Amino acid sequence: MAVNLVNVENVSKVYGTRTLLDGVSLGVSEGDRIGVVGRNGDGKTTLIRMLAKQEEADTGRVTHSGGLRLGVLTQHDSLDPEATVRHEVIRDLADHEWAGNAKIRDVLTGLFGGLDLPGFPQGLDTVIGPLSGGERRRIALAKLLIDEQDLLVLDEPTNHLDVEGISWLAQHLRERRSALVCVTHDRWFLDQVCTRMWDVQRGDVHEYDGGYSDYVFARAERERIAATEETKRQNLVRKELAWLRRGAPARTSKPRFRVEAANELIKDVPPPRDTSELMRFASSRLGKTVFDLEDVTVQAGPKVLLKHVTWQLGPGDRIGLVGINGAGKTSLLRAMADAARTEGETQPAGGRVAVGRTVKLAYLSQEVGELDPNLRVLEAVQRVRERVDLGKGREMTAGQLCETFGFNKEKQWTPVGDLSGGERRRLQLLRLLMDEPNVLFLDEPTNDLDIETLTQLEDVLDGWPGSMIVISHDRFFVERTTDKVFALLGDATLRMLPRGIDEYIERRHTMEAAAAAAAPAVQKAAPEKSAADQRAAKKELQKIERQLDKVAERETTLHDRIAQHATDFAKVAELDTELRDLAGQREELELRWLELAEDV
Repeated sequence: MAVNLVNVENVSKVYGTRTLLDGVSLGVSEGDRIGVVGRNGDGKTTLIRMLAKQEEADTGRVTHSGGLRLGVLTQHDSLDPEATVRHEVIRDLADHEWAGNAKIRDVLTGLFGGLDLPGFPQGLDTVIGPLSGGERRRIALAKLLIDEQDLLVLDEPTNHLDVEGISWLAQHLRERRSALVCVTHDRWFLDQVCTRMWDVQRGDVHEYDGGYSDYVFARAERERIAATEETKRQNLVRKELAWLRRGAPARTSKPRFRVEAANELIKDVPPPRDTSELMRFASSRLGKTVFDLEDVTVQAGPKVLLKHVTWQLGPGDRIGLVGINGAGKTSLLRAMADAARTEGETQPAGGRVAVGRTVKLAYLSQEVGELDPNLRVLEAVQRVRERVDLGKGREMTAGQLCETFGFNKEKQWTPVGDLSGGERRRLQLLRLLMDEPNVLFLDEPTNDLDIETLTQLEDVLDGWPGSMIVISHDRFFVERTTDKVFALLGDATLRMLPRGIDEYIERRHTMEAAAAAAAPAVQKAAPEKSAADQRAAKKELQKIERQLDKVAERETTLHDRIAQHATDFAKVAELDTELRDLAGQREELELRWLELAEDV
C-alpha cells in the first residue's frame, strides 16, 4: 500500500475579501504524479505553497510524513548571485566525481544541451548574478533534479524551456521514483507526466484520475450531468474533447475514460475549424500573395541564422515554427514584419521579402507593450475598435471579446496598471485581434496564460480567417492551432516537417548523435591540419551546403506536389518514395557537414 506523504485537512485561505481556498482536504501518496490546473488567480500557487509549508493556512492543517525529503521549485529562485553554476548545481565536486554520475550527466545534458553548458559564457564556472531569469530558473531546476526527494513540488517547471527541454523533462519525471505535484499550463506536458489532476475552482479543488485528456473528458461529463456551468464553457470543453478524441498528435495512448462515453458526448460537435472554408475566405481578403521569401539570408549582428531561404506564406496558411533557441525564429518573423511595416523598403541581409499589397499584419512579440496605466481595460480595447469581425459571420463587441478573454464586467473597469503580467498579455492579444488583421505573427503567445484562457484563445483562432505563424514551446497549442510545422534546426535552413513536432524531436536527436559520434573521430585525427587541408575542407563544406539547399528545395516541391495529388494514391506513393530517398541523402550530407565543420 502506498505511503501517505502529505495530508491537507480542511484548509482555508483568504486574501483581503477574496476566499482562495475554502475547506479543502487532499492527500499526496508515494507514486502520485499530480497536475494542478485552474485559472490564474484562483489559488494554484497558494495551494502548493501551503502543501510545501511555505505559507500558513488561515484554518485547517497540513502534515508531512516523518523525514519527508521535499524538493520545491518556485517561480522565484533563491540562488546565490555571487556563486558559480558549478557551486550551486554540483557543489564543487571534482570533475571525475560528477562526470562519473549518470544522473548529473543526464540532467546537465537535458537542461543545458551539454556537459560544458553551451550558451553560458564560462560554462560551469559562469557566475549566476548577471544571468537572465530563464537561465537562473534552469539552474534552479537542475539543482533540484540532481538531488533525491520523496516529493517534488514544481511551479511552472516548463517556463523558459524549449520543445526539446520540455520533452526531456517529461521523460525524466516519468522515470523518477519521487512523487510529484506540478502547476503548469503546458497541456502536452500534463498528458505525458501526470496520473491525477487537481482542478482549483472558486475556493474548491476537484480531483480527477488520469492526465489532461482524461481530465477534459471527466470535467465535460461532470458539467453535463450537473448542468451548473454556463453553456459557453461547456461547449468549449466539449470542443477540446472532440479535438483530443479525433486523433490529435502526441496524446496518451491508453486513456482511462470509456471511449463509447466520450464519443457519445462529442457526436454533435463539429471539427474545430473548416479549413477549406477559411482558406477561401482568407484568399478573398488577402489575394494570392501574402509573404514570398526569395533566397533570403537573416543575420543577428555578424551571426548568420538563415541562408538562401526560399519560402512562401500563402493565404490561409497556419504555420507552427519550432527550433532550438538562437536558431533565428524570432529574427525571421522580425525580418518579415519589417518588410511589411515599410512596404518592402526594409529587407534582410540577403535576398528579398515580397509582401502582398493587402496584408494587414499584427505581430505579438515576447515583450508586453506598455499601455497607459490609467486606462481601464475596456477603454484600452475600445480605443482600437468598438466591434470586431471574426469571420464566418461572427461579430463581437469590445466588451464581449473582453469577456471571452477572461475580463468579466467588473474586471473591464480595472486600471491597466493594476493588471498582472498574464492579464496584460491577454489584453495585448485582445487589442491585436480587435484591429482585424489578416496576418498574425504570434511569438510565444501562451506565456502567462492559464489553460482556460488558452482554450478560449484557440476557439477564437479556430474561426479566424487569415494567415498565421506561431512560435511556441507549447506543443499542444501549436498542434491545436496550426496545420503545418516548419523547423529551424540550427543549420541555417528552414524545413517542413510532415510529422510535426515528433519529427522535430527525432531529427534533433539524430543530429546530436551524429555530433557525438563525430567528436571521437575528430579527437583521434591529426592535431594540426595543413593550410591546403583547411582550404579543401572549406570548399567541400560550401559544396555540401549548396547540396543541402537543393535537397531542401526539392523536399518543399515534393510536399507541394503531394498536397496537389492528395487523391491520387499511386502518385502520392511515388512522390513519398522520392521524399524518403531525399531524407536519406540529407542525413548523409548533414553527417559529413558536421565532420567537416569540426575540421574547419
